[in-house]
Amino acid sequence: MTSHKNRLRGIAALGALLLATAAHADIKVGIDLSSTGPAAVIGITSKNAMLMWPATIAGQKADYIFLDDASDPGAAVRNIRKLINEDHVDVIVGPNITPAAMAALDPVAESQTPMITLIGSASVVEPQEGKKVWAYKMAQTDSAMADVMTRYMSNHNVKTVGFIGFADGYGESWLNEFSKFAALRHIQLVATERYNRTDASVTGQILKLMAAKPDAILIAGAGTPTVLPQRTLIERGYKGPIYQTHGIATPEFIKLGGKDVEGTLFPTQPVVVARTLPADHPAKKAALAFANDYEAKYGAGSVTQFAGDAAGVYPRLQDAATRALKTAQPGTQAFRVALRNELEHAHELVVPNGVVNTSAKDHVGLDQRASVMGIIRNGKFVYLSQ
Repeated sequence: MTSHKNRLRGIAALGALLLATAAHADIKVGIDLSSTGPAAVIGITSKNAMLMWPATIAGQKADYIFLDDASDPGAAVRNIRKLINEDHVDVIVGPNITPAAMAALDPVAESQTPMITLIGSASVVEPQEGKKVWAYKMAQTDSAMADVMTRYMSNHNVKTVGFIGFADGYGESWLNEFSKFAALRHIQLVATERYNRTDASVTGQILKLMAAKPDAILIAGAGTPTVLPQRTLIERGYKGPIYQTHGIATPEFIKLGGKDVEGTLFPTQPVVVARTLPADHPAKKAALAFANDYEAKYGAGSVTQFAGDAAGVYPRLQDAATRALKTAQPGTQAFRVALRNELEHAHELVVPNGVVNTSAKDHVGLDQRASVMGIIRNGKFVYLSQ
């Protein structure tokens, strides 16, 4: 009898030890970024913001595992498979670029691992069905940005537009969304051209755009490769307004573009223009606090929209994990599923780039409070009222 009681005590002690171990399991966050390659200016600022994240998530120790995909979709998928299969992460954060995020849908869906992407295109989360139910997105959608941009164009008598965009998912998404809102506001798209992120010249495309004599030209790209078309337009004597997308908002764009990018009009999110936002903007406090902290660490003028998006991942994880931990422990499929489910229930969650309200149909959760117009003035990104 005594030996039986001892065995029971031993089993109970082992169970208690296992429960205690589970209760203190790390939340593993696998992070794939474009820290090198054509999208490096995006990936580097994303990583900078993540290095400012707290050491715990919802009271659990957090283990952040960073990998660089060199702006290559194939490398991104290999990284994500490694993070899932070898590191056994609870959630994937990244990638930075649309083609990589689309390619990553297969491994995250197969493994039932939620993924919070840092891309602009909504194609990774819309429509919410199939593999896409495992994906979330931090940045405002191209649709919302095209909406605020075309509204501004309409208010300033732009009737015709020439378009040049990346020859990839980012450019395709922007062409589709811009065309939709342009038609709604009776703005005619009179010429459409494409170029690659690594192209050394776009002279042929620019000459075709200028021949169409548009009232304005839209360049749909991200990072420093967007400077090339704008510089070519200026060199060829184009005098009309030049619009860019929210993908330009990095200090490198201004540094590389110099005087050629002065006056650029673009939609953006609160962090980029935090200091010039209206006082009553609901995200101003969070945006300004993050911008100040980021620039105190990385230098004046260094904050970007991409850093703001990356900063916003942490409160999203904190919010969802707080609820998910009530039903499952990190390191399990049950926790990954619970975390995916709880990411759908953010309610009026203020992040540096807006206010988040997610649902089963909306894995972005940002409304027009996350979309503002900006302009480059005296080498700075400045808020621009409609």
